[in-house]
Amino acid sequence: MATQYDVVIIGAGAAGLMCAGEAGKRGRKVLVVDHGKKPGRKILISGGGRCNFTNYDVSAANYVCRNKHFVKSALSQYTNWDFISMVSRHGIVFEEREHGQLFCEESAKEIVDMLLAECDLPNVEQRYRSEVHEIEKTESGFALKINADTVNCTSLVVATGGLSMPKLGATPFGYQIAEQFGLKRVPTTAGLVPFTLHKEDKEAFADLSGIAIPAVVEAENGTTFKENILFTHRGLSGPVVLQISSYWLPGQKVTVDLLPDLDLVETLTAMREKHPAQSLKNSLSRMLPKRLIEVLMARGDLLDRPLKQLNPKDIMAVADYFHQWNIAPNGTEGYRTAEVTLGGVDTDELSSKTMEAKNVKGLYFVGEVMDVSGWLGGYNFQWAWSSGYVAGQYA
Repeated sequence: MATQYDVVIIGAGAAGLMCAGEAGKRGRKVLVVDHGKKPGRKILISGGGRCNFTNYDVSAANYVCRNKHFVKSALSQYTNWDFISMVSRHGIVFEEREHGQLFCEESAKEIVDMLLAECDLPNVEQRYRSEVHEIEKTESGFALKINADTVNCTSLVVATGGLSMPKLGATPFGYQIAEQFGLKRVPTTAGLVPFTLHKEDKEAFADLSGIAIPAVVEAENGTTFKENILFTHRGLSGPVVLQISSYWLPGQKVTVDLLPDLDLVETLTAMREKHPAQSLKNSLSRMLPKRLIEVLMARGDLLDRPLKQLNPKDIMAVADYFHQWNIAPNGTEGYRTAEVTLGGVDTDELSSKTMEAKNVKGLYFVGEVMDVSGWLGGYNFQWAWSSGYVAGQYA
């Protein structure tokens, strides 16, 4: 005998739990299923265990999506301030870090506990270690085979996430559901992810592992971010690299301003007048880590000589090099360390107002499974809250 629910939500992550609580408050009989042992696994490890749950400044400009207008409706229906209000109502103490990022002062577990408290309703049921084996469309909705049970529902919400961090249980199941029901998908790739370097560059920069400096990084499409760049034993990381990775395509270069807060022409000209015998290496080492300057010179990119031997054209060339340092990544570290998945279910297939599939009544997609990815800084969680909330009002 099949059990009947109003709403079945596949995935007990940020978007799925948000949706469950909202649908439950409407009096809907809700079942949340997840193949993992416990809810909110990605929430628990996020932000170094403190969960960067949203940002003080959220707009459509903070998202990567083929349809740049798609996110506007959900973000306005449920704003960052609405989520901040929920966090405050549950007595969770939070702090602001740079760029308006908001983190729990104690633990990311507080966010999971809050979401579970919002779902703590007699009409909301949760099942873990549960595999969905089959999904069929019926006259009244959907029939699902979950473990050995058959479950019927009028609304089905897919909150399965993307492919990032497979160790947390990420799978392509949500894309398979979309495909089953004829929804198009935007090709997926890893986003908010460190770059790997070609063998020659990797070997040259390996000794710089652990060095972080402020930088502006620009992708070939003109998108720029300003934040720290971090040299690692595999390549390049740090917040600015994670941000720009969402706009980088294989084969492209990125341009790095290694001294974004300095006019190097002006600075070197003044140094030459004051200390003409000082070497270029020692001069540059006052502004950047000496090891970095040594590596760049060892590669033959820069020639060390006394400042007095540099004419204005030479100084301009040195300045151009540091303000427009070009490097071509070999690739990225992939889904293993990516914070998000770029691409996913094509938003043209979905209603931006409700998250329902335009051509499949009762089928909804929320969170990372669709072609919406946020910047680093709490924007992906905000999309989970907003899209989950919206689907919860209609499913």
